[in-house]
Amino acid sequence: MILLAAAATTTNATDTTGLSINLFWVIVAAANFIIFLALIWRFGFDPIARILAERRTRIDQGLADAEEARRQLAATAAEHDRVVSDARREAAALLAAAQKSAEELRASDIEATRAELGRLRDQAAAEIALERDRALADLRGRVADLALAAAARVVGETMTGARQHRLVEEFLRDEGTAPGSKAN
Repeated sequence: MILLAAAATTTNATDTTGLSINLFWVIVAAANFIIFLALIWRFGFDPIARILAERRTRIDQGLADAEEARRQLAATAAEHDRVVSDARREAAALLAAAQKSAEELRASDIEATRAELGRLRDQAAAEIALERDRALADLRGRVADLALAAAARVVGETMTGARQHRLVEEFLRDEGTAPGSKAN
């Protein structure tokens, strides 16, 4: 190329008449442009195109991965919602069962308490009746003794114990069956 440039300068020196188109220089410039374009294409555009293609491939792969991740996230969210709703249903069922069990336990406790209270009431009534009968028997015995003592003073004579008891018992029987008497 240097030779061509030197030869071109010698021809230029002789042709200095003005604006003219030198076909030799047009061909040299075109050849330089084509050689420069081939070199740039080979060492510049091809690596840049390859880098851009690799970058486009990575971007496409990243978009595909992002789309897959979005689908997996949606599936995971749906699974999460399903698991949460199942857990809520199970919790509600357990709560209902616990409430039912508590109500049944409460009802059985109330029934057992009522039965115990009834038994205690019946037992207390029986004890009261027994104690009343004892008190009446004791009272009758004392009244009989007092009546015998009073009768002995009034009559002035002493009666035998067996006769006194027989008379008191007859008196109490007669009093118990008399029309105005109160039965205890």
